[in-house]
Amino acid sequence: MSKLYIVGTPIGNLGDFSPRAVETLENCDFIAAEDTRVTVKLLNHFGIKKNMVSYFEHNRRERGEMIVSRILAGETCALVTDAGMPAISDPGEDLVKLCHENNIKVESVPGPCAFTTALALSGMPSGRFTFEGFLSVNKPSRREHLDSLVNETRTMLFYEAPHKLGATLRDMYSAFGDREIAIVREITKLHEEVIKTTLSKAAELYGEGGLKGEIVLVIHGAEVQKNDEKLTLEDAVALAKKSAENGLSLSEAAKQAAKISGFKKGEIYKKLLGE
Repeated sequence: MSKLYIVGTPIGNLGDFSPRAVETLENCDFIAAEDTRVTVKLLNHFGIKKNMVSYFEHNRRERGEMIVSRILAGETCALVTDAGMPAISDPGEDLVKLCHENNIKVESVPGPCAFTTALALSGMPSGRFTFEGFLSVNKPSRREHLDSLVNETRTMLFYEAPHKLGATLRDMYSAFGDREIAIVREITKLHEEVIKTTLSKAAELYGEGGLKGEIVLVIHGAEVQKNDEKLTLEDAVALAKKSAENGLSLSEAAKQAAKISGFKKGEIYKKLLGE
């Protein structure tokens, strides 16, 4: 029966590739790969020879239609990404949706996933969490995204690239204040590392870069307000003062306290200035 398989691939250690995943790639008619140059290394390691088509962000629309047409004609396709589960912060999401719209069966062959592994490694609360993917490279969009999460009480997970890590940590510290963070990098690889620290220290230590490899950031959620008690203006000012003591400017500290308390930034700012 023709179908689409979504096949999880190793995120660093080829030993994590399951026997069922190997069998699926051996038996499918063709493979849709994020980068055929990366996938061919995986295939060669397991002695698999298979026709591949590239499927990535910039060709997903045209290639998606072509892949669906081939499946509808009776072929089976295995969708893989360079590392991890397809369709997670990945254009494969669109292909899966397109298959559902065309009544094509989609079957999973689960494999490693970086953000769930990072959460397990972090020791942070995992009963409830939110995966936020990659932040935008556009500064206003990135700040808007972070600002929307100021009151998020669940553990938050983000993917980040090494060259953007410094700016991201500084923006997170500015938006969230000082929170517990785990920087998890190079998962399953030789230099796997979990750095447990705070946002202030992380911004200080890695604000100019210095860490290499694939990175997942795990950040503690905001503290839950007990008994639904509303903060007073004095409480808001105290929050702002604490943020200022941790390195934020008075303006940013007032802005952050305003989001948490509901009071206007101007009111808090004036109190901080002693007016």
